[in-house]
Amino acid sequence: MNPRPDSCTATDLGPISFAERRLGPDRRRTTLRSFLKGGFTPRRHGGRRADEHHLPIDWHEPYLLFLSVTILLLSVADAFLTLTLLMAGATEANPVMAFVLSDHPRLFAVSKMGFTSIGVLVLVAVARARLFRIMKVGAVLQGLFVAYVALIAYEWWLMRVIL
Repeated sequence: MNPRPDSCTATDLGPISFAERRLGPDRRRTTLRSFLKGGFTPRRHGGRRADEHHLPIDWHEPYLLFLSVTILLLSVADAFLTLTLLMAGATEANPVMAFVLSDHPRLFAVSKMGFTSIGVLVLVAVARARLFRIMKVGAVLQGLFVAYVALIAYEWWLMRVIL
C-alpha cells in the first residue's frame, strides 16, 4: 500500500502515463559530441550503481592506452615487414590486404592502419563490457597484443630465413 500517490514507481502506475515536462533535447542520448567531449574531459570512473560495473564509461584504465599504442606500433612494424617480405617473394595471407595490394598498392598502409585503428578504438570504448558474458573486452585487446607480438616474431623469423 502506498501512503502517498506521488511515491508510486513506474511499475505501480500500470497504464497511467504522464506528459513530458523536460525541455530541450534528451541529454542521455549518446552522440558524437558527447563521445568526443567525454574523451577529452573524462568524468565517470565507474557506474553509478552496483550493477553498472560492466557499462561503458568515459575514463579508461592506463593499461588500455599502453595496449592501444603498442598494438598500433606493432601494426606499423607488421606493414613494413610485410612489404619487405613481399619484395623478397612472399605472398600476403590476408585476402583483404592481398586485394588492396594487388589493386591499390598505395592504399595498403592507410587501409591497414585504418582497420587496426578503428578496431582498437572500438575495443577500448567497450573495454569494460563482457564478451559473451564470459570475459571483459579488455582481455581481447590483451590477446590482440599477444597475437601481434607472435606475428612480428614470425615475420622476423621469415626475414632471417628468406634474406
